[in-house]
Amino acid sequence: MTTADTAVNPLDVLAELFEGEGGAEYFGEAVTQAQHMLQAGALAEAADAPPHLVAAALLHDVGHFQGAVTGRDLMEHGTDNRHSHSGADWLDQWFGPEVTEPVRLHVAAKRYLCAVEPGYFALLSEASVHTLQVQGGPMTQEQARTFAAHPGARDAVAVRRWDDEAKDPEAPTPDFAHFRPLLEGLLKPGC
Repeated sequence: MTTADTAVNPLDVLAELFEGEGGAEYFGEAVTQAQHMLQAGALAEAADAPPHLVAAALLHDVGHFQGAVTGRDLMEHGTDNRHSHSGADWLDQWFGPEVTEPVRLHVAAKRYLCAVEPGYFALLSEASVHTLQVQGGPMTQEQARTFAAHPGARDAVAVRRWDDEAKDPEAPTPDFAHFRPLLEGLLKPGC
């Protein structure tokens, strides 16, 4: 997307991504990209998370949308596409840091949890184990201390946990329209 996209309703742009590219296979998981992201948003909502975290959970993998935000084929070929950063940077045109920083940090949160939480690694799907290695593997103890001190670490860990759970092909999954009012309330002024 380009800056010209800001002239249109950002929620329409996002809805089109969920309806179009969102139907793509999600790195060997049993759900599509859109199902995964919608489920993550629904899990955050069910946990009574504040609106900014519901939005971050919903939008956490927007950086995987090939061509729209970044190239997802890099990840499939063993190169980190840095989707967390490109997604957060792209979303920044419409949302504040309360939404974009958990998106930016959700991959780091996986690496962190692998380093500090016994048993966390065993909960990862096969695809998440593969991407963990591409993304740098578990953090060192020093990296984990630095991450834990980051003001956005707690929110990023919450988004990460919903991300990990949002891979159930049988789970009832709301559509994007369900989240539009919540997202509308989080848009930057003038968007």
